[in-house]
Amino acid sequence: MAGLTDFRRVAREVSNWGRWGDADELGTLNFITAEKITEAASLVKHGKVFPLGVDFGSSGPQGAFQFRHNPIHVMTVDGGDTSTLAQHGPQWDRNPGAQELSKYFQDNPFRFNDDMIIMPLQAATQWDALSHVYYDDQLYNGFPAGSVTSFGAFHCGIDKVDGKGITSRGVLLDLVRHRGADTFLELGNPITPGELDDVARSQQVTIGRGDIVLIRTGWWARFLETGDGSELGAGLDWRCASWLHDHDIAAVAADNLMVEDPVSGVKGTFLPMHMLCLRDMGLMLGEYWDLTALAADCAADGIYEFQLVAPPLRVVGAVGSPVNPIAIK
Repeated sequence: MAGLTDFRRVAREVSNWGRWGDADELGTLNFITAEKITEAASLVKHGKVFPLGVDFGSSGPQGAFQFRHNPIHVMTVDGGDTSTLAQHGPQWDRNPGAQELSKYFQDNPFRFNDDMIIMPLQAATQWDALSHVYYDDQLYNGFPAGSVTSFGAFHCGIDKVDGKGITSRGVLLDLVRHRGADTFLELGNPITPGELDDVARSQQVTIGRGDIVLIRTGWWARFLETGDGSELGAGLDWRCASWLHDHDIAAVAADNLMVEDPVSGVKGTFLPMHMLCLRDMGLMLGEYWDLTALAADCAADGIYEFQLVAPPLRVVGAVGSPVNPIAIK
């Protein structure tokens, strides 16, 4: 197992601080140029659309963890409220707005339903913003960790990247198919940089600057079978951060709960690849993506590249965002 000295050496090697200027808050999304977006659009040949997002609901994977909870969906107006609005609205003399609204329900066929959702922004399919993880009191590009307060992230929030669009050439690396696993990659055998090269080679797909790489471990398919969100499976070894850096990857996402392997690989640290990617490289991570249908199609036609569209919600100061990404072939 590596130690903190090895970790800090790799951190220096993969650091992108100052690469795009001292004020940069986009990180490796800077690799997504107009030319890259044009290249991604040219990959659409058949108009096949693959939604990669999972359900946002009470049966999601976050029920296993105490610091995040599954989404709570609440109806604020429904069919049962119709009689109340129509019959009692005029009596709400202390609320002129409600009084006016109630008039539309009298002798009028118009009715409506309304709802709201309460949830952690990283409850299901999501992006980690660059402000999500830090160490040594610094965020990506040297911004102070103290700039993230109860008001939100002043630097490196998810709202800073929305204008970029996050659409590029996507490449799927199907580790489940490569290893011949039945459903998912069990814990104890992390994915190495060399294996990523082997998968790309066997799929006859190249990895280029500005690509968004999707890693299929089979975890989400396993979760749908068992409903156990706490079951851990294999992910990217921490050394894959160097692989992502060497290939100038724009972002990486996986179908599991943390992209990287739950077993640290660096003594004295937890989730070292999160620290290297988000804090040092400025590379966003996507978690809980459903890659099952896309993987089946890629295996059928032998084409593992596609246009990927995955913009976050523009939640000001947020350190993550729900997303409903789509792959188009």
